[in-house]
Amino acid sequence: MSLVDLIMPKLGESIMEATILKWHKQPGDKIAMDETVLDIATDKVDSEVPSTAEGIIEAILYNENDVVPIGTVIAKIKVASGASDNSTAPAPQKPAEAAKIIEEIPFQPVTTQQASNAHNGPRFYSPLVLNIAQSEGISMAELENIPGTGQDGRVSKKDILAYVNGGRKMAPVIAPAIQPVVVAPTPAPRVETPVVSYSGSGNVEIIEMDRMRKLIAKHMVDSKHTSPHVTSFCECDVTNLVLWREKVKKEFEKREGEKITFTPLFIEAIVKSLKKYPMLSSSVDGDRIIIKKDLGIGMATALPTGNLIVPVIKNADQLNLVGITKQVNGLANAARNGKLKPDDTTGGTFTLTNVGTFGSIMGTPIINQPQVAIMAVGAIKKRPMVIETPQGDAIAIRHMMYISLSYDHRIIDGAMGSTFLNSVSKELEGFDLNRSI
Repeated sequence: MSLVDLIMPKLGESIMEATILKWHKQPGDKIAMDETVLDIATDKVDSEVPSTAEGIIEAILYNENDVVPIGTVIAKIKVASGASDNSTAPAPQKPAEAAKIIEEIPFQPVTTQQASNAHNGPRFYSPLVLNIAQSEGISMAELENIPGTGQDGRVSKKDILAYVNGGRKMAPVIAPAIQPVVVAPTPAPRVETPVVSYSGSGNVEIIEMDRMRKLIAKHMVDSKHTSPHVTSFCECDVTNLVLWREKVKKEFEKREGEKITFTPLFIEAIVKSLKKYPMLSSSVDGDRIIIKKDLGIGMATALPTGNLIVPVIKNADQLNLVGITKQVNGLANAARNGKLKPDDTTGGTFTLTNVGTFGSIMGTPIINQPQVAIMAVGAIKKRPMVIETPQGDAIAIRHMMYISLSYDHRIIDGAMGSTFLNSVSKELEGFDLNRSI
């Protein structure tokens, strides 16, 4: 018999930890391959974690309601000796996938020579510990000398807080021998929202935020703290697009078995513009700009609870309009019915949100980290507009829409942001009314 590690899976772009909601199995229970072991949750999606091996649950390393970093071992499964060959220790699914997961976890491996460590390999620190160390001015050399009570001698939140509250009185730090240190990208420092107790009077109702709303609130505050937001606006004449959809929607549904909404048409225009201006499909890593050439378009989707979730249309640049439509409808239905999988919210490089769905004519959306831009489309309204004709200017009723783009001013200036937005507008305004489906 041998042991296989069950890893907290990668759950979405910028998601570094997840909350354990419920364990479906306990130590000693039998487990089949792909059988659900536990339920987890993030600010993006609730999900089930399946078993990566067949055997018996040997140990559960975290309790319900614990917040666990991505990539952490959360349970151990005892399997037959032959079965263990099908799994790899870091991530039982696939070696390539395991490498990708480890690469994206903002842990910082540092070689330590402290005898108190139970292991001889690199010492890992969770994002929470690194954030606390950064905010308290604790250097990596100092962090190495903090005794850890976690698994394999890791420093836990309790350990570092005890060290800080104890006046940071420890043995003098001896500088280690010069050695290469691999520094992974670290997330922005956590911004704690001040808690103000309500002390007013009058007829009020106090509602506790649910778990997802708390996580969304933190995600939004962190995004504002990370990226200096700038928003540009553009007015767009989408008359041709509206008339074309009205003309083909019945035939489209009959032929493809899918209803065509405006969202696929907006996404198609965004993809064409991203190919012209790839900087809008990027992320910032310290002083480096990472341009994402595999375009994943996130679409903000309202849930029945009122919260929003952002499923991602992967490789959107490789899909035609029919393919985009089927992806949009499938992901939207899965989101509303609570059927989204963790992989459905990963890989986004640019996000679209439709504030017009709720009647707003324009909006100033907040960037979905680690992306650098998000576009909002407002409600389509009929308005009298001055148009140019061969006979001269004339006033006509047109279908008009405002579109807005919030972008990260660290790497995207006003000229590029406005040029991209104007490109999307031209794609929509120049829509071919005689286009075939």
